[in-house]
Formats: sequence, structure tokens, C-alpha cells
Amino acid sequence: MHTPGVVSARMGVSAGEILSLFRDSSDGLTKADVMRRTGLSRTTVNQRLDGLLAAGLLIPAPEDARTRGRPAGQFIVNRGRGVLLVADIGATGLRAALCDLGGDVRAELETRADVTAGPEAILTIVDELFARIIKDGRHDAASVLGVGIDVPGPVDFATGRVVSPPIMTGWDRFDIPGWFGSRYGCPVLVDKDVNAMAFGEQRLRYPDVPHLLMVKIGTGVGTGLIASGQVHRGADGAAGDVGHIQVTVDDVAEPPACRCGNAGCVEAYAGGWALVRDLREAGRDVATVDDAVRLIRGGDLVAVRLARRAARILGGAIADMVNLFNPRVIAIGGQLAHTDEQLFAGIREIVYRRSLPLATRNLQIVRSDLDPHAGILGLAQLLVDGIYTPERVQELVDGAVAWAPVSAGRRW
Repeated sequence: MHTPGVVSARMGVSAGEILSLFRDSSDGLTKADVMRRTGLSRTTVNQRLDGLLAAGLLIPAPEDARTRGRPAGQFIVNRGRGVLLVADIGATGLRAALCDLGGDVRAELETRADVTAGPEAILTIVDELFARIIKDGRHDAASVLGVGIDVPGPVDFATGRVVSPPIMTGWDRFDIPGWFGSRYGCPVLVDKDVNAMAFGEQRLRYPDVPHLLMVKIGTGVGTGLIASGQVHRGADGAAGDVGHIQVTVDDVAEPPACRCGNAGCVEAYAGGWALVRDLREAGRDVATVDDAVRLIRGGDLVAVRLARRAARILGGAIADMVNLFNPRVIAIGGQLAHTDEQLFAGIREIVYRRSLPLATRNLQIVRSDLDPHAGILGLAQLLVDGIYTPERVQELVDGAVAWAPVSAGRRW
């Protein structure tokens, strides 16, 4: 992971570590700046920068007319050296984007799509959106340096395969990296959607907060953890699956069945699909989570009552995570995060009541600033960090084919 800071002075400072200094600088650096920050000699700095310039990773900074030019010999990261393709796949829709090497979105498309249609159907749609974005941007497949995909299910991060996903029918252990690795000559990253959202939120909105909890309340319920500035996936990629913690609700005689096969899970009470189910049973004409959100925002008495119950259940589960994990920020996203204060008020009340005072004295519970783009932006940042590892940068500088597929695109 890229960590801002000053590179320690030693002859072994790599080209990648030098490049990280430029990534931290919004205005660029001169050779003198690099010498000062690393303690390296002028000759060594010249060698490192010449390699980075030859590899196209750095370019001369353009002149700024407002400041009558920049200092002579100032360089910046070449964000246009290639592009990234990312796709945020949800339960009922997906969003695809083309990003530059700074992680900024340059083009974006979205469409409705039911993830239960299976991997071939959904990934074919992603392929089509990628092809449109590349063509419209006048790029080609060779310019793609990384592909990032997130999905609404548990992912074995080492292999990029979904494992026993509750709502992703037909996706179990499907080779997603292999699908894209055969189409693009670059590494492919696959992660759980809430992990990508958490990383985007922390990196772009709370860079000084090393411990963050992201909660997505949409069709389902999921959480992503940022610990010490990095995504915490756990031993096998299953960390943070709060939606399938089983709970007891006082006024419910028989716990509802959950899509994971168990009964009485948090998601079976508080997920968007569960609210749609309960509203239908109450005679409301709803078909989607968005329909449920409109009823809640419109003040429908049954919808508001169900939302408040969902908030209490979610608050209890989040309070347990606060006690275990002690985050500084809890960011809440997903469709149900847009129900005004009906949801947030209940979550805050339970979290502050049930969590330890030490864990809540500086705690912020906020709506996601990036939602619904947090997944796209988080994937882009994860890809950029992977591309700019010292090892891969050195491969480029040495003239190696740094972006060739890794095991036919199977691993990031």
C-alpha cells in the first residue's frame, strides 16, 4: 500500500520509492526537492529520474500561466500513461468506469442488471460497457494497465473468486480474473464491494483516519473494515460480514429465513430485500428497494415503522463491531442510507447506548460522501497502489513487460 511520507536516505532507494514522492505532491517536484527529501546524491537522483522519465512514469510539469510558469526541471506523475477499467457490481445494477492513473474517473456508464443472472451474463454486460468506454475515449486494450471488479459477496482475495455467495446464484468459485485476463494483458483485482467502498471513503475523504468502518445498506447489508489505513479482509477474506450475524428480535415469534440459508440474520430483518418483503406482506405496492425508500421518505407509517426497527437491529450489530474494532469513523452508504434521518437516528441511538464510552467519545457516524461512487473510486485507488509498487515500477524502468497477465490474469 502507498504510504505518504519522506523516503529514508540510502543508496538502495528504488525508482518506485522515488515515484511515491511525486504521487504525494500535487504540484510536482524538482531534482533538488528529491535530493532534499531522500538525502541521495545528485548523480543518483539523476539516474532514478532518467529511468522514470524514460519509462513514461514521470513527465515535465506543464507551465502554469497563473503563476508565470513552474520552476525549471519540475516533474509530475504521468497520469495519462495508461488507463484503468473498473466495475462495481451490485445486486440489481452495475457501474463501469475508465480511470486515469491518479484514480480519477474519466468516463462512466451504469445499467440495471440482476446479479442472480449468473457470471457469464453479468460479465458480458461489463465487457460491453468496457468496450464502449474504451472506444469513446479513443483508447485500446493495450492501454489498460489494470482491471478492478467488486461484487456483492465474499471473495477469496488471493484467487479473486467468490466463495459461497448468499445472493450471487451461479457465481461460486467462478474465475472472474481469468475472464478478464484473457481479454486484457494486465493484472485483474477482484474484491468484495464494501471493501472497495471502505478504501475509497478512507483514502479520499478521511485520509487521516486509519480505522474506518464502512456499512452498506442496500439490497443486502455488508461492512468493510479499514485498519491502520489498509483493507482488513481477515484470514480468508470473510471479515466484516455483519449482515449474517444472527440476532433475536423481541416481537418476532419465528425468525425470518435469510438468503444465506440461516434464519434471523441482521440482513433478514434490515436488508432492503427484507423491507420489500415486509412491505408487500403489509399490502404495499413495492417491487424494488428504491420503492421502499420512497415510501419511507414519504412518511408511510408501515414503512417508517419497519425502517425504525431495521435501524435498531443494525445499530445493535454495529455497536458490537464498535466494541470489537474501535473505528474513528463509520460511513454508511447504500440505497437505505438515503432515507433521511429515520435510519441514522436509530443507528446512532443504539450505537452510542450499547458501545463502550472510550470507543464512542470521538466516534463519527456519517453518511458516505462518495456514495454511490465509493466502489468505483475505491477500486481505482486499489489498482493504482498495486500498479505503483516498487517492484512493478522497477520492472518498467528496467524495460520489462510489467503489465503482462499474472497466471493468465488469475491474481492481482
